[in-house]
Amino acid sequence: MPATSKCPECDGNVSVGADAVKGEIVSCPDCGAELEVTATAPLALALAPEAEEDWGE
Repeated sequence: MPATSKCPECDGNVSVGADAVKGEIVSCPDCGAELEVTATAPLALALAPEAEEDWGE
């Protein structure tokens, strides 16, 4: 059974599979924001951190 939570960006409903794991990245179907699963019971979502380039450092 999928779990649902609110998008922290647009407050839309976001569903993830029952097998979701902490750290998984999902997209909001309403606004397209990339979200990170921060907890699974109960489901909690946060905006995913932006990928940063290291420029070869």
